[in-house]
Amino acid sequence: MELPDREVCYRALQSRDARFDGLLFVGVTSTGIYCRPVCPARTAKFTNCRFFGSAAAAQEAGFRPCLRCRPETAPDLASWRGTSNTVSRALALITDGALDGDGASVETLAERLGLGERQLRRLFHQHLGASPIAVAQTRRVLFAKQLIHETQMPLTEVALAAGFGSVRRFNEIFRDLFHRPPGELRRKTSVIPARPEAGVALRLRYRPPYDWDSMLSHLQAREIPGIEIVENGSYQRTVEIDGFTGSVEVTHLPQRESLGVTIRFPNVRSLPAIVTRVRRLFDVGADIETIDAHLSRDPMLAPLVAQRPGLRAPGGWDGFELAVRAILGQQISVAAARRLAGELVALHGEPVSRDYVSHPRLSHVFPAAKRLALAESIGLRMPRTRQLSLQALAQTAAADPNFFRPFGTIEEAITRLRAIRGVGEWTAQYIALRALRETDAFPASDIGLLRGAATIDGARSNAAGLLTRAESWRPWRAYAAQHLWAADSTVIALTTE
Repeated sequence: MELPDREVCYRALQSRDARFDGLLFVGVTSTGIYCRPVCPARTAKFTNCRFFGSAAAAQEAGFRPCLRCRPETAPDLASWRGTSNTVSRALALITDGALDGDGASVETLAERLGLGERQLRRLFHQHLGASPIAVAQTRRVLFAKQLIHETQMPLTEVALAAGFGSVRRFNEIFRDLFHRPPGELRRKTSVIPARPEAGVALRLRYRPPYDWDSMLSHLQAREIPGIEIVENGSYQRTVEIDGFTGSVEVTHLPQRESLGVTIRFPNVRSLPAIVTRVRRLFDVGADIETIDAHLSRDPMLAPLVAQRPGLRAPGGWDGFELAVRAILGQQISVAAARRLAGELVALHGEPVSRDYVSHPRLSHVFPAAKRLALAESIGLRMPRTRQLSLQALAQTAAADPNFFRPFGTIEEAITRLRAIRGVGEWTAQYIALRALRETDAFPASDIGLLRGAATIDGARSNAAGLLTRAESWRPWRAYAAQHLWAADSTVIALTTE
């Protein structure tokens, strides 16, 4: 990632400019510590400062995280802003644990991305200033540090949750970095180990602004009975990972520019995966200022962006679940698709463990791909062709658990998705947008997008014309689509009052 010149970086540090938080880290050679630009500590001398575009680069250069400004709480932006598509996909896989555990290697990661190991290392150093292994280790250390600071989890569970292979390795790394054991980083207040069923509470910082109301409205309109609940300004849902079940609750903490996440789950090793899904669903990592500024260059789109600053592109909690939702929603309303999804859960969903669920209306987890693939009949009242599409989707996902993870270019992803029976261009683009988090995905034939585009141009448009118009919105067409959908919902609301 290319940084501004040293003088600009230093001025940002001197003024504690929050606009650079998450985009810039400073290593102080006199202390061996790296900080966020908003650190309250006394500003170091210019000659003692080294500037980095990622926490991993600072850590690989030999600096350790600051205990005052806590780099692990910075907005998670520097890991992808300005990087190539390949590096962005690699980072998503690393976040999912692709370099954790025995047998994981950079070579295997590179193969999944369709390139050589040396090329992947070169891209990482070019865009992040750090190797893939350094990025993975920094992720583990910073997540462990956040758990130490913000939770009452026993340190053994912290080590497991952060992806360390052993408690011994966890202790060694923390002693090397901080010159003290992990336990001494925890505040000296009385700490009572938390019970898993009581929940692990964390904060996920975002880059403001954040249109929380629009996010909740999107989720509420698609809320699946038994799986999700949106009420009192919060989102709750059930979770299933590796045979364990539990729940997660997400609230908005605007004063802290964060989302509050409470995870109730019996297996601490799944915490990183759950946090990753929350980030993906709520689009926490978006550099929204950059995106909004880019889209506002279109004078016709600019009013929509100004009307909803901080509008995010909601993701999908799980790739298979999102793909099922997309197929259920083909050529019918959101409400009808929601009803069908509820019937599918009632027929094929597994009950959730009540010990790890706080809301009585959360009762099931979404059906697993293997379960639907083996079912003799889906059992829904819908066209047979669509039921066959669901079965084909389930068989594909069951055969390849990584099918809905980043792979190749967006064009390659669309081709792979369209190979599934019943998945056309609209469905493939929608899955790419929500599940694969492709920022340039754009289901141009969507009727809502076409109606939203009409609010811009004042005339009807077709898919081909909208695609031409959307060329200037690259590489953020997914966010432009979200603004068009929002414009369409506004028009519908006004015409039905």
